[in-house]
Amino acid sequence: MITHADDSSTDLRDHTVWGLDSVQLHDRFWAARGVQVVRQGEPSEIVKHAELYLLIDSDCLSLFRLGQLMDTLSWLKPRVLFVRIHDTHDPGYRERVITDGDDNFIRFERAYRQIDYRLGRVALTPHEDVARAWQTAREPRAAWREMRRTIPAHHRSTISVDGCVFDRSDSYQVMEFVRELISVWKRPDATIRQARKIEGEAWGDATATAENAGSATRFVGPVWVGVGRELDGIDSVVGPAVLWDDPDRRPEVETLEWHAIEPSEHYTGPERGRRRRSMFRIAKRLFDIGFALVALALTLPFYPLIMLAIMIEDNRPFFFAHRRESIGGKEFPCLKFRTMYNNAEEIKQQLKEQNQADGPQFYIDNDPRITKVGRFMRKTNIDELPQFFNVLVGQMSVVGPRPSPYKENQFSPAWREARLSTRPGVTGLWQIKRSREPGKDFQEWIRYDIRYVENMSWKLDLYILLQTLRVCLFSKKPPATRGHDAQD
Repeated sequence: MITHADDSSTDLRDHTVWGLDSVQLHDRFWAARGVQVVRQGEPSEIVKHAELYLLIDSDCLSLFRLGQLMDTLSWLKPRVLFVRIHDTHDPGYRERVITDGDDNFIRFERAYRQIDYRLGRVALTPHEDVARAWQTAREPRAAWREMRRTIPAHHRSTISVDGCVFDRSDSYQVMEFVRELISVWKRPDATIRQARKIEGEAWGDATATAENAGSATRFVGPVWVGVGRELDGIDSVVGPAVLWDDPDRRPEVETLEWHAIEPSEHYTGPERGRRRRSMFRIAKRLFDIGFALVALALTLPFYPLIMLAIMIEDNRPFFFAHRRESIGGKEFPCLKFRTMYNNAEEIKQQLKEQNQADGPQFYIDNDPRITKVGRFMRKTNIDELPQFFNVLVGQMSVVGPRPSPYKENQFSPAWREARLSTRPGVTGLWQIKRSREPGKDFQEWIRYDIRYVENMSWKLDLYILLQTLRVCLFSKKPPATRGHDAQD
């Protein structure tokens, strides 16, 4: 049995994990960074141990980069720093799965909504009196006006940052917030005593027994397991996911001891600064062009021999172009030397029941559709060489997520949005990291694609290239540089 995050179609505002609801989790996240969240009309003590106070609307849940703001606060020392959050994660719509009476997938359906831009405005201050004035204000608009009236212009600053903004009154957005929080908060035990690490990126209840902690359960990606959740019989949990507390065993909320909080790194999240990201993409594109030109110059002399071998065994065509999605969902023909017989699609219909893939792909051992020449090319990855033409024209990158077609991308919205934010690669993290364990391949594909997108850097690209080269030259098993499509 494989389980995913709880269904966000239900009302999740009263759900808790480790006794904490979404608002309390939000506040504990910021407390781990020395920041106390202050809202209007919610009486709470202004903590003197806090380094900063985050002034936000009562319905707002926000996550954003703090590093850049700390520079502004340190150098300009304003009494209040107004922050406009540019929500790069919100597409302006929600998406739900449509199934038939037997729970078979039919399609995804989008519902567009109006965005409340009021929630994308917050403020930071190191002064208790400003935080207290915000807390006792009648409503947000009056509070903003009062701060601008009473604080001189030279004592306040304004800055825009990338981040995420969620409406706590909307159950769907609450679920999206929790998923994002699980992805970026690596040490929830910093301010939540109830949390203890189970394994990897999975966290559970500190009082749980070995049985309900899921000793036999495999966790893929970040997962939070609430109090009283029995995992016996669950094979895998795919993150980012939260298994909420059992309502009948929900613990009392513990008091947060501010003076005992250990210093934590400032949240940077998956979003890098737009300028840095833009410069990286430009440099990456220039590298791709140079690499592709060198690769084609070295391999083009071998093309006539490869094409002759294909023709001798199964005539033409020499190339196979499968429709894949690139950055922004743009479709392109992913080029390969043809490795399957011309009637591969007809044979596939007869082999559907033998499919061994755990996802929407099709794969079987010793696939009879593959030609003898094709087996050699797949083993040596020669069939991938034409993809450097895709790299040269800007449809692919040398390193990136594995390109996949539209129908496969629809099976995981979070995976789809991440992998379509950058160009797919000839090689990537999944290709060098996959374990090839039965029933785990597609889960790992999702996990490593998202991990690559969130951590893209020159260091990671160089590591992937060196590992690909090492596996190609020295490993008995070639890197998994292909998917599982009909004639892939």
